[in-house]
Amino acid sequence: MPFGAGSVSLRIYPHDGLDAPGVVAEAIGQAVLAADHGFDGVMTSEHHGGFAGYLPNPLQVAGWMLDRMPTGWAAAAPVLLPLRPVVLLAEEVAWLAALHPGRVGVGVAIGGLELDFRLLERDFAARTAAFRAGLPRLTALLRGAELGELADDRALFGCAARPVPVVAAAMSPGAVRRAAQAGAGILFDGGSEAARLRELTDRYLDAGGVGPQVLIRRVWLGDPPREAFERQLHVYRGYSPAAALRHWRGTGFVCHSDAGALADELAALRAEIGATCVNLRIHVPGVSADAAREQIAALGLEVLPRLRAAGTDPTRDTAIETTDTPVRDATPGNPTTAQGAQQ
Repeated sequence: MPFGAGSVSLRIYPHDGLDAPGVVAEAIGQAVLAADHGFDGVMTSEHHGGFAGYLPNPLQVAGWMLDRMPTGWAAAAPVLLPLRPVVLLAEEVAWLAALHPGRVGVGVAIGGLELDFRLLERDFAARTAAFRAGLPRLTALLRGAELGELADDRALFGCAARPVPVVAAAMSPGAVRRAAQAGAGILFDGGSEAARLRELTDRYLDAGGVGPQVLIRRVWLGDPPREAFERQLHVYRGYSPAAALRHWRGTGFVCHSDAGALADELAALRAEIGATCVNLRIHVPGVSADAAREQIAALGLEVLPRLRAAGTDPTRDTAIETTDTPVRDATPGNPTTAQGAQQ
């Protein structure tokens, strides 16, 4: 399942220097390449206005990828939740999952780039309140619960039998607690130190969280493009909150010329943090499409088998709770079934 325990997925970003058709073709091609080389899934993420390395429509792109990928899952993660109506996002995710059952996930974030909100005519200052209200509503809808007037939506209704997993970008004790209470997993940033992430994992579990805990790490096998990494770090520092920056270390990239050493460090980080799955990133502006493809193939062939062989964190029960209970009288609009899906 998306964000499944022990899974290793890849973040895919558009490449600069290509026109729009080329960006789309390359992103889809890399998703197919990742699936062919053993990655369990792929993730896409959102910014607007041509912000370097991002696309405005991550869920749509995830759908294009799923149409071409022979195996594996795709997740728009994160989508900027305050930028769109919760019901609309839930409907779009649920109907994509109806076409690709068991292969769709979604992640959401508050958003920190003011340009996104200005372009979409949303109140930047109100984004935190909108996120806090929207997250529990989204997770409920995508498990087929609390549908109300949406009970006749067959895709959302079907989520009672096959929920769509949701993760939330969470980098503070309050944020992980809210994710746990909403029934969402947690998605960490790619640069924070392990001790901080372990603290947040423990807070999430203590709050009753049972969803995925996704560790993002920027990686490179071989001689890394350090200047590109430094430029991207400078961009992120320009709009990330000070509270998050206090816990960043270096560029956040894990780089080794030896595949075994890279796998060992990733496995050690996963165990130290208590993460249930790993999401790898290789893309930054300045990394060519050819270099990205070489990395995808090399990581899939040389690093993923070693990382999977290293197992999971033995100090934690990292099983992911799923809803497999059969739904009685599974007819859209049946009040008994809708109520049962809320339990």
